[in-house]
Amino acid sequence: MQSHILSIILFTPMVGALLLLFVPGENKNAIRWIANIFALAGLLVSIPLVPMFWAQRFEPGFKFLEGSANNWIPSIGAGYNLGIDGISFLLIMLTTLLGWISILSSWSAIEERVKEYYIWFLILQTGMLGVFMALDFFLFFVFWEAMLVPMYLLIGIWGGPRKLYAAIKFFLYTLFGSVLMLLGILFLYFHHQAVTGVYTFSIPELYKTAPQIPFHYAIWLFLAFFLGFAIKVPMFPFHTWLPDAHVEAPTAGSVILAGVLLKMGTYGFVRFSLPFFPQVVMESRVRAWMIGLSIVGIIYGALVSLMQKDMKKLVAYSSVSHLGFCTLGIFALNPLGISGSVLQQINHGISTGALFLIVGILYERRHTREISEYGGISNVMPIYATITMIMFLSSMGLPLLNGFIGEFTILQGAFMENRAWAAWSVAGVILAAAYLLWLYQRVFFGPVTNPKNEKLHDLTPREMLTFAPLLIAAFWIGLYPKPFFQILEQPVNQIVQTVRPGYPTGRAVNASAQPVTGTGAATAVMSDAPDPSKRKE
Repeated sequence: MQSHILSIILFTPMVGALLLLFVPGENKNAIRWIANIFALAGLLVSIPLVPMFWAQRFEPGFKFLEGSANNWIPSIGAGYNLGIDGISFLLIMLTTLLGWISILSSWSAIEERVKEYYIWFLILQTGMLGVFMALDFFLFFVFWEAMLVPMYLLIGIWGGPRKLYAAIKFFLYTLFGSVLMLLGILFLYFHHQAVTGVYTFSIPELYKTAPQIPFHYAIWLFLAFFLGFAIKVPMFPFHTWLPDAHVEAPTAGSVILAGVLLKMGTYGFVRFSLPFFPQVVMESRVRAWMIGLSIVGIIYGALVSLMQKDMKKLVAYSSVSHLGFCTLGIFALNPLGISGSVLQQINHGISTGALFLIVGILYERRHTREISEYGGISNVMPIYATITMIMFLSSMGLPLLNGFIGEFTILQGAFMENRAWAAWSVAGVILAAAYLLWLYQRVFFGPVTNPKNEKLHDLTPREMLTFAPLLIAAFWIGLYPKPFFQILEQPVNQIVQTVRPGYPTGRAVNASAQPVTGTGAATAVMSDAPDPSKRKE
């Protein structure tokens, strides 16, 4: 199983989608059961990857390699080539978990065209997993584009009143970025052939020749990849498709869009933009722009969230703010910033995925998301109110919950580079507390002001099951983040050494050695950094 574990995880949802093709569309319950079984199977087959990866977490390079370069379409040098490191491992586990939760949450929400809905959702799951596993640029781009179609259909068919507008806007934005990224991939492909005489899309091979690209070409290549990834994140000012897509998407679509799809942009920055173009990202003006856009996104997203009357739109704009922290950590370009960024990506998937589930549950009962329609909900739905409070505190970064660890590590990394970056970013933390506590006070506190809310029933066992793993993950990361930092230590240190050779990233740790004390990369860089008290005046 170990030699093909990635393929098993990748294609389990696809098998479920193919099986659903043979089930009559009228048999809705059978379709729901099959889809949920295969979504759960997708999560269960990924669990053995955890101990397998843990045993190799300090080994350098990609792990669980499958296939080889140029073995798929030899004439153009494309291969079925899979492999993961600590960064992609965490994102894969997040994808399999949220994929199952999303499909489980759809049980009573989707009543029309049920068969097509679950087929497209399972295909979307395979596309997202493929993006995080592919070590071949051609294969990566196939998965990147293939994932667009299911998401477009999920919004356009099962969405809200303005679903077609939102779906087309999402598709055109993302496609525009993808086309520019494709041009960048082709340049890397032909540049590698010019240097080595070999045509290949193998990402590890392209890493070797990328440093030889002249700077005046590299800056344009970086811009092409930047647009592809920035639109997907989305960074300010490329974020305008996101609120429309979230508001119109079905609940499960919003969960998977916020929880996983947005992470493809940040993953692209870490996997491609940094190691392929280190001389560009270290250029002061480029870095200043990246940090500036991140900080503007943090503050702008939070301020706009404060003004919203629709709960779902408020959560959507909060994603713009939270993802701004992730890009800030990436372009801090130190181990603290990058490891904090990846961990915050996982945290955002957990917390914001839960927030969209929370909004979706109220919407299923009342068919409105207007904040003014609610009040005193905690009187009639106490379990729901308790879970909501925990996830709100998680999203705003309260200590002992997951959001605090990610934001604190990012701010630490930013502070080490420039105190002003950290100072401006802290405003996002304060504003997050403001809009989330304001929302909670309006919806849950006080008497039940609307008679329509008096008969609302509390969470069903199925709904509580969707929240259980998210609550466990939120407390686990908040109380004991050490394993996550250890998983990220090796790939993050490797990226930092590529971008900033000689930067202190902690002691080298071989496969048989024990990790340095502390929480991996985050503690290692602090322990090996120069002692400020011993610096010369």
